[in-house]
Amino acid sequence: MSFSFNRFLVLLGVIFLAVACDKKATTLPAANRNTGPLVVDGFLVTPQNVSDKIEVPGSLLPAEETQIRTEVSGRVIKLNIQEGTTVKKGELLVKLFDQDLQATLKKLQVQLEIAIKSEERLRELLAINGISQQEYDLSRLGVENLKADIESTEIAISKTEIRAPYQGRVGLRNISLGSYLSPTDIVTTIRQVDQLKLEFAIPEKYAKEVKAGSKITFRVDGGGRDHSAAVIATESGVDQATRTLRIRALVSSGHPELVPGVFAKVQLQLGSSSSALMIPTQAVLPQIRNKQVILFRKDSANFTIVETGIRDSVYVQILNGLKPGDTVVTTGLMAIRPNAKIKIGKVIRYQSK
Repeated sequence: MSFSFNRFLVLLGVIFLAVACDKKATTLPAANRNTGPLVVDGFLVTPQNVSDKIEVPGSLLPAEETQIRTEVSGRVIKLNIQEGTTVKKGELLVKLFDQDLQATLKKLQVQLEIAIKSEERLRELLAINGISQQEYDLSRLGVENLKADIESTEIAISKTEIRAPYQGRVGLRNISLGSYLSPTDIVTTIRQVDQLKLEFAIPEKYAKEVKAGSKITFRVDGGGRDHSAAVIATESGVDQATRTLRIRALVSSGHPELVPGVFAKVQLQLGSSSSALMIPTQAVLPQIRNKQVILFRKDSANFTIVETGIRDSVYVQILNGLKPGDTVVTTGLMAIRPNAKIKIGKVIRYQSK
């Protein structure tokens, strides 16, 4: 019986030893794996040719646009507006009723003729001391007053005529022959479309980059080609609500697809560099007071503060903090601590789009 009990103790010891060995075999490799360097991807920093381009929305405008209104109220007796046609500067568009003013003008002209003849007779009498100087002066004053009244009446008559302020294309008319017009009524709109303007706005950080004479390119919505324009003026200050600067450019070419009012995509070239250091945007770690990247130095992670410049959807320019030949870590960023041991598994280079 004691022999069986001894065999049982030996068997139990063998089982315990086997279990302990198996546990050690499973835990040691895991510990060894956790103490090894983290394998990450790296990006090799090299100088690149890049340019800062932005695309902003804009609108095409006529060089001049005017709402045609009347200065005085009256009934339309003549209408010379053919919708959609081009008119010359000074061409008569609308004529209002003015027969009462014409009658007043004729009356004043007759009175002026009589007053002039009377003034001439009094001048002869003054020469022989037949009348006093005061009597002659009153006659002369009457002549000048009539001339002023005639001029005032002629101005009133001219206000019954609406003429084109410049050569341009008239739009749709809003009146008909016989309509009664008042200064609040819009007769039509005239636009100078032989030359167009392009209006757009850019973010305030680019305000100092654009000035009069700067060249831009744009494409209209649905258009098939690029067009060019030159900046003629900028707003005097940045809009505080939108933080943008309004810019106006003069379109240098005429094309059937360039129609006033259409939407345009404006492309601006704001500078270029032949030695820009570009890295993937995901490699930059934003901090509260600065931005950092992780450099691979020998076999460790080195956190370095950088200053960024222009960026696009893939890359960002580094102005300070890096030099050509550096290797920037691009993966596993959240798991890396300063001076941690790392190993580069794959090196990526800049790829132009």
